[in-house]
Amino acid sequence: MAGAQLLEIAALLFAVLAGFLAGGVWIAVSLLAVGWLGMLFVGGIPAGSVLATTVWGNSASWELAALPLFIWMGEILFRTRLSEEMFRGLAPWLGWVPGRLMHVNVIASGLFGSVSGSSAATCATVAKIALPELKRRGYDEKLSLGSLAGAGTLGILIPPSITMVVYAVAANVSIIQVFLAGFIPGLLVMTLYSGYIAIWSIANSAKMPPAEPRMSFGEKLKESTNLIPLALLILLVFGVLLTGWASATECAAWGVLGALAIAWWGGSLNGSAFWQSVMGATRTTCMIMLILAGAAFMKQSMGYTGIPVALANWVDNLELSPYALIAALTVMYIVLGTALDGISMIVLTTAVVLPMVQKAGFDLVWFGIFVVLIVEMAEVSPPVGFNLFVLQTMSGKDSNTVALAALPFFFLLVAAVAIITIFPQLVMWLPKYVFPG
Repeated sequence: MAGAQLLEIAALLFAVLAGFLAGGVWIAVSLLAVGWLGMLFVGGIPAGSVLATTVWGNSASWELAALPLFIWMGEILFRTRLSEEMFRGLAPWLGWVPGRLMHVNVIASGLFGSVSGSSAATCATVAKIALPELKRRGYDEKLSLGSLAGAGTLGILIPPSITMVVYAVAANVSIIQVFLAGFIPGLLVMTLYSGYIAIWSIANSAKMPPAEPRMSFGEKLKESTNLIPLALLILLVFGVLLTGWASATECAAWGVLGALAIAWWGGSLNGSAFWQSVMGATRTTCMIMLILAGAAFMKQSMGYTGIPVALANWVDNLELSPYALIAALTVMYIVLGTALDGISMIVLTTAVVLPMVQKAGFDLVWFGIFVVLIVEMAEVSPPVGFNLFVLQTMSGKDSNTVALAALPFFFLLVAAVAIITIFPQLVMWLPKYVFPG
């Protein structure tokens, strides 16, 4: 099919998907239906066989094994006093910062993201702990949801990251260099998020809960002892990863073991709590895995139609300047992100996009971080932003409420892309410092 026809089909499929979601059809069913419709446009391919092999092939993934384990870890910790202890330990030190405990969403997501490598796992685990506690303390629920949706994306920006590994392999660049390149942009995004929370809190002081009672330095240190269990858990997961005892996926199992130990030590590990944690993790995992299955089939369908390649070729034919090319690629990937997961976008477009990026003079390591930031945007952009689905399920709010709450953090990611484009040394300094050659 001609490129113009493919772009028309892409617009039609997007409209159908938006219609399904607006009509209240389950997200996974909507993705599967649109994928099936895309296969009909291709013709001559057994859609049923493709559906079966795609769903099984993408579900039986070693990397995805980390997802239910990290979710289970969050369920176990949710049933301990860890959430209360984490807030008690951090509250005295954040009392002077505008936004106070709302910054815990960003800090906890950054810490957890550095060991999970998954945006969905980071969002689900931190939300399971933070949402009830922030609501109990009277913080604005809309800002809580938005900050969790945005901060959850740190799971794929702060190394180690599965998305980074996929890009490095596809682009034939050093995985370690891409990992190193992600640290400073990760801190940049965390700073932007916390800055927005602080500004919002100053502008909406009436919506903030009363300040916590003031404490002496000694009292703050005493309260900080509540952070010891969390610190030990982070050290456990980091330790087994950095020493090479376990892969990123196996770290999830160590995290569950550590969470069970914390629950046992705190006296909250009993038969009822254990079973509730298992069932809670099962429900959340089934929801996420079903959506992933639908996204995988839709990705396969898009690959057969040739729509991603046609879109990339259309951008290439515009013969844009370097900065205009980055702006166009940003728009292209944001559009693709409304229908595809991040790894699918990378796999389907790198063959066409990378040559034009190199021709424009951009370093492929830098472009990897650019792509990861764009993937982060896709995680919080409607109609199929994955973090929005997770928070919609966990909070009970409708999709429009969660999407509107996440919108400011989407634009902060746009700002981060603009900053690293204007100042590429923010991305490249650390890789070049460690590997000067």
